[in-house]
Amino acid sequence: MTVAIPHTQDNLPSAAARAGSSSFYLAMRILQRKQREAMFQIYSFCRDVDDIADSGMPRTQRIEQLSRWRRDIDELYSGRALPGLDRLATAIDRFDLRKEDFLAIIDGMEMDAKADIRAPSFQQLNLYCDRVAGAVGRLSVRVFGMNESEGQLLAHHLGRALQLTNILRDIDEDAAIGRLYLPLEALLLAKIGGTDPQTVVSNPRIGQVCAVVAERAREHFAQADEIMSASPRHVVRAPKVMEEAYRRMLEAMVARGWSHPRHRIYLNKSRLLWIALRYAFV
Repeated sequence: MTVAIPHTQDNLPSAAARAGSSSFYLAMRILQRKQREAMFQIYSFCRDVDDIADSGMPRTQRIEQLSRWRRDIDELYSGRALPGLDRLATAIDRFDLRKEDFLAIIDGMEMDAKADIRAPSFQQLNLYCDRVAGAVGRLSVRVFGMNESEGQLLAHHLGRALQLTNILRDIDEDAAIGRLYLPLEALLLAKIGGTDPQTVVSNPRIGQVCAVVAERAREHFAQADEIMSASPRHVVRAPKVMEEAYRRMLEAMVARGWSHPRHRIYLNKSRLLWIALRYAFV
């Protein structure tokens, strides 16, 4: 568990450092400086609120800290300067980032903070993905410079593809903390009863459930790829890196299989770097 880093300490170097050598970090490094700075600020915001939702603090305290972020976003959009958030404010102004997308991300984190999610319906899972991933995508595509309609569609499809891949990658880690994001309908289809996370993820029929989620992720990847193929290459370089890295991760998990115990799938740094370099120049 991690405890939220106070956002009064937020700055670009720490935001970049927190991204580390992840696929996100490498994807953002190929952007122009102002875009890169904005994306690291968005990333740092997401990390802050995610750390709050995942912390070991009492739920009431988590909700209060998320509410504080909600108040601070309100303040930023009212034109008030807040200590430590000047670079986020710059990104908001420079790329016309929308307040409702920041608030949607907080809404998504509140879903985790209020109660452990266990076997949501497809409808609930879609709402969760829209908040914690789609909203991030909507902020990002404005930084990338995509036009409104294509950008919104890409945020929808790529956000869900990435989040569903994350859910499959993290099923054991999530179960260990009492969470289960696999959809209820898929569990029922596989004749898995109950929603206790540890019981579900150790069920020998779990592969049937994961296959349903993996196929949905593939469908969203395909839609995202179609959108990016029709878009100017220079505006989709970063999302292409993310798409390729996560698609490779998804296919590696499918090839590994879902039998317990499952070893965690990683893309090594050299592979991530190679993917990033493919899209570094236009």
